[in-house]
Amino acid sequence: MTNKLDISNPDQLIYENQMLSQTILGGVKLEGLDRMRVTLKVELNDSSRPPVRHNLDLYNDNQLEKFIRKIAERLEIGTSVIAASLSELTEQLEKYRLEKIKEQQAEEVTTRQLTTAEKETAIENLQAEHLLKQTLEDLQDTGIQGEEENALILILAMTSRKCHDPLSVICLAKSGTGKSYLMEKVGQCIPQEDIRENTQFTEASFYYFKREEIKGKVFLIEDLEGAQAVMFPIRELQTKKRISKTMTIKDKNGQLRTITLIVEGPVSIIACTTRERIYADNANRAILIYLDGSKEQDERIMNYQKKQRAGLTDTVKEKQLQEKLQNMQKVLEPITVINPYAPLIDLPEEVFTQRRSMPMLLSFIEAITFYHQYQRNHHADEQTGEIYIQTHPKDIEQAFKLLQDVLFRKSDELTEAARSFYEWLQQWQEKNKLKQFYGSDIRKDNRIQPRTLNRYLQELTDYGLLQITGGNKHRTGYNYKITPNKDYRNLQQSINEQIEKVLKNVWNAYKQREKQKEKKSKIKELVSQ
Repeated sequence: MTNKLDISNPDQLIYENQMLSQTILGGVKLEGLDRMRVTLKVELNDSSRPPVRHNLDLYNDNQLEKFIRKIAERLEIGTSVIAASLSELTEQLEKYRLEKIKEQQAEEVTTRQLTTAEKETAIENLQAEHLLKQTLEDLQDTGIQGEEENALILILAMTSRKCHDPLSVICLAKSGTGKSYLMEKVGQCIPQEDIRENTQFTEASFYYFKREEIKGKVFLIEDLEGAQAVMFPIRELQTKKRISKTMTIKDKNGQLRTITLIVEGPVSIIACTTRERIYADNANRAILIYLDGSKEQDERIMNYQKKQRAGLTDTVKEKQLQEKLQNMQKVLEPITVINPYAPLIDLPEEVFTQRRSMPMLLSFIEAITFYHQYQRNHHADEQTGEIYIQTHPKDIEQAFKLLQDVLFRKSDELTEAARSFYEWLQQWQEKNKLKQFYGSDIRKDNRIQPRTLNRYLQELTDYGLLQITGGNKHRTGYNYKITPNKDYRNLQQSINEQIEKVLKNVWNAYKQREKQKEKKSKIKELVSQ
């Protein structure tokens, strides 16, 4: 009989020699190489004597000696034979544990190095004249239906993981709209070694990553409901770019001592939820995007689903485009971005939480500049020699264009769902030429759940957009009429005007800088002559 550890079942490791059979019940823990706690069953080969079972640390001499004497008494064999057998078992378990640890390390996602030709092609793609437009077209061809602006915002937010201030995004929509699908599809266009996809977190899970294990990573959270326990560390990673936790542990001598676990950020958090108000504190630190819930979008998605089942989608092309976008991400190098026009950028006065919205807007502009790094001249700081690129007015223009709806919503007192319902309600009332109406009248034309309808009506009433004119709560329901309100139209116009003013000032400053550069270059030419 060969003395070999049977590892066919990791939860029941068996080691046999000519005399004894030893079974490790429940396997062996890989962490903590300074101990070897096992539940051991020892029995004589070809014997009817009952086996001996015991839980012990094989590295603890006192426990081991007592266990050897116990086996000797029960099985009536010499202690030297048992000691030798346990020593052989311990050596085998040490080898097994080290091999398993090596396997785990090898299983970690490895970065595939690009060939020279792939690098050149990726850089060439990043030098495309209309880079964002081309990126959007590629995203659409990977299987994303509609959601053009949202998809572009998501990939730019994920790209910002390499920047000093990464962006986070919360996707909001009712259940079944395709939030997770959009997030996952865009996530497939990012190198997978930079993606962490999670469904649920335990309370302390973020504190047990290695110090720089998640630095510059993108976390995809399918539903914020599953991340409620880690809302605080997520906020701290977004704001302070690091989290720490002080705790007590026992050292090798059994003495209590205090250690501090530190996990470095920054990270980009991309999450989905159906609840807008509940996660307001996290939403203030993120870009809020609302998915398209229109019937036209439903048609697009269902047509794509039917094509998939009929085998009419070009899956090879989709994979190629995902790889193309991944390669473009891989050649993007961390580089400092300087925005010389930052002092000229102002948020519309109506935007809530301006102190957090301003860094978000500036970081989004920085992400666009960063994505265009192969189209920007490299400059060197005269004092430090640090290489950096500068923001172009086109980057600011693109940022405002993409975030225009986001800024509208950050200026609106209503939730997006209530605002959409209010817009529909105005059209419905005008179409049916009604002056007053009941909730039951609305449900005849709009298949909306009664509880959801009551919530919308209550919110609109609270903000003075609806007025109760009669009826009662329990029998007929309240009778409502729409209160004339032009605030939202005025709000949109005001925000547009303020954005146009900012862009005009930025372009004027850019032209002035270009004129100064021309003058300096002419002076240098004259001096050199």
